[in-house]
Amino acid sequence: MSGMPVSVRFVGSGDSFGSGGRFQTCILVDGPRSRVALDFGTSSLIALAQQGIEPNSIDAVLLTHLHGDHCGGVPFLLIDAMLAARRTRPLIVAGPHDLERRMGEIREALFPGSHVMTPKFPLRWLELEPGTPRDILDLVVTAQPARHTAETNPTALRVELDGKVVAYTGDTEWTDDVALVARGADLLIAECYYYEKPIKWHLNYPAIAAHRADFGARRVILTHMSREMLAHTGDVPEECAHDGLVVTL
Repeated sequence: MSGMPVSVRFVGSGDSFGSGGRFQTCILVDGPRSRVALDFGTSSLIALAQQGIEPNSIDAVLLTHLHGDHCGGVPFLLIDAMLAARRTRPLIVAGPHDLERRMGEIREALFPGSHVMTPKFPLRWLELEPGTPRDILDLVVTAQPARHTAETNPTALRVELDGKVVAYTGDTEWTDDVALVARGADLLIAECYYYEKPIKWHLNYPAIAAHRADFGARRVILTHMSREMLAHTGDVPEECAHDGLVVTL
């Protein structure tokens, strides 16, 4: 049963390489009682600042996989929270297997010596076991395996809150697990890296068009687009994200 509206903001809708001048992936989902970010690419603090959003307003970050354009902003978020924003409210960072250790290594690489810093706010790291629903704040989050670079421990995410379902492919080729994440969702956020070119470990538009019926989602928004795909956004019937786009479910 649906309650209050759920808002989804594409703070960053770009790929790894700044195609179209877009920020890397950062998608805010606002329910009635919590605000979560789906992925948090390296440029996310800048994107939040440009859009007038306080990083301290985020209750949780849900990561699909451990590539920098999807997780590299977390160390900046944590350092900012400790040194500049002086965060006091709790923060949850949830994501794939080996999350805390790997993010610690990334943070230390970006900010050598930062391992000695201890947050003065409650910080929880949660690993999401694929196929197992997990209660996080007032959400139910289910990760499923994705087919992407194996070293990133890739997943797709299904987020249920206040009677609404937001599904997000992360970076992946088409699989039955991705279909499972998307099935019956109020919104499917699907990466669409290329319009025609097939590329390993990613979705392109022909794959999305071929499996559109399998998605079974009420609404589909394409994101994570290369220069080639950006040139064809007017040629597809699906909605295409842009930085700052806000939709309400």
